[in-house]
Amino acid sequence: MSKKISLADWQQQLTGATPESTNPANQAGLVYSTATGRIDASSPAVSTAEGFADGALRIRRETKGRGGKTVLTILGLTGSPSELSQLCTELKKKCACGGSAKDGIIEIQGDKRELVTTLLQQKGFKVKQAGG
Repeated sequence: MSKKISLADWQQQLTGATPESTNPANQAGLVYSTATGRIDASSPAVSTAEGFADGALRIRRETKGRGGKTVLTILGLTGSPSELSQLCTELKKKCACGGSAKDGIIEIQGDKRELVTTLLQQKGFKVKQAGG
């Protein structure tokens, strides 16, 4: 007759994990990602965004895929995600609208190109308007 085994024991045998290694208290700051496995949380956040060759930011107006709503996208920003988020927050407050910052792109709701261009130029950015 075969030996009965619990689901937890069976999973441990498949993964080769010991009860100590699966205890969250022993993992001190590690986070699991399905894409890359375990990641050390102390590694610094790195921006994947790259600037344009001329160093200028691009402000583009988009309406496609947004239910007819107009959104400004600001491309070409470099820096950490926290700096990007801070700049997005400041622009949203000055423009009195919503928006988000993700993947190196800032999205501002509404068509406020002139105001956003002025604000970014005051902060020392070189800005170009792209698209319609």
